[in-house]
Amino acid sequence: MTRESQRRPPTSVDVARAAGVSQATVSYVLNDNPNARVSEQTRERVREAAARLGYVPDASARTLRTGRSGLVLVPLAPARTGRLFQDFLDRFGDELGRHGFTLVQYGERHLKGVPAAKSWAALRPAAVLVDVTRLTKAAVDLLTSSGTRVVIGLADKPSPLVPVVVLDHEAVGACAARHLLGGGRSRLGAVVPREEGIDLMGEARLRGVRQVAPGAERIDLAFSEEEAARVAARADLPEGIFAYNDEYAMLLISALQDAGVRVPDDVAVVGADDLPIATLMRPRLTSVHFDPTATPGELAALLEEIVRGEREAGPGAVVDLYRPRIVVRDSA
Repeated sequence: MTRESQRRPPTSVDVARAAGVSQATVSYVLNDNPNARVSEQTRERVREAAARLGYVPDASARTLRTGRSGLVLVPLAPARTGRLFQDFLDRFGDELGRHGFTLVQYGERHLKGVPAAKSWAALRPAAVLVDVTRLTKAAVDLLTSSGTRVVIGLADKPSPLVPVVVLDHEAVGACAARHLLGGGRSRLGAVVPREEGIDLMGEARLRGVRQVAPGAERIDLAFSEEEAARVAARADLPEGIFAYNDEYAMLLISALQDAGVRVPDDVAVVGADDLPIATLMRPRLTSVHFDPTATPGELAALLEEIVRGEREAGPGAVVDLYRPRIVVRDSA
């Protein structure tokens, strides 16, 4: 190896020379092209040469050739990601890897519309999976014209802009409210977090509660012991409270117990997400569980079909992600 080659990373030309094959053959083998007529012996020789030289394909070069990368871009939401969705992303990323894609969670949280689309398009992603509230028609048009094959929204209902993966927050609230009413709690309340981003999900879950119990009270609550204590000190507490999720439910139950309010005797509380810790607290937390209706593997396979042009997915198309189900324990 020359001194010059020691100063630069190995290229596909170096691999071809070391394996005694053409550069095209190296590309066929390392990209696992199923249509290339390359013997298994030659494939093994190419792989061995690439491993020995420490060769890694240049993603930017692939982007220049194809007009897009193998990236599936997930811009982070303004609010922190809950465990349920993060677990989904982790498994989805693993499944995408089996299809030759790489899931990238992009750290920019606040841009919307065209400025956001310009930021995302600079990475030449094959697909973008993003909260639909950050999209406009101009943003979607910019992404698709720059080579992104599909833009998929995350939403609680269908969108006229893009196909969406749906988590129906209204159905979550309605599920909790039906359980509370069925347990004899006639005056209901629903927590709406003050935290940016999840406040919108809280409002959607409140709408679901009010579908079942139209007079349900809205309880705005920041995630702090001080605010929870102020709620717990009220003399006119609802008989049943849907606390948005398990974390807010645990915060509220702790404050109620500190204030001498008995759970569930005086106030029944329901959470959502059915976190493992729900069974460890006292009283054990009744929670809305999410049964998956589409596996990460199925979604990864669907995305690959869309990116490769084997399936159409236009605005209004919907993939339901979960179906809510109440898990009854001691708090309600």
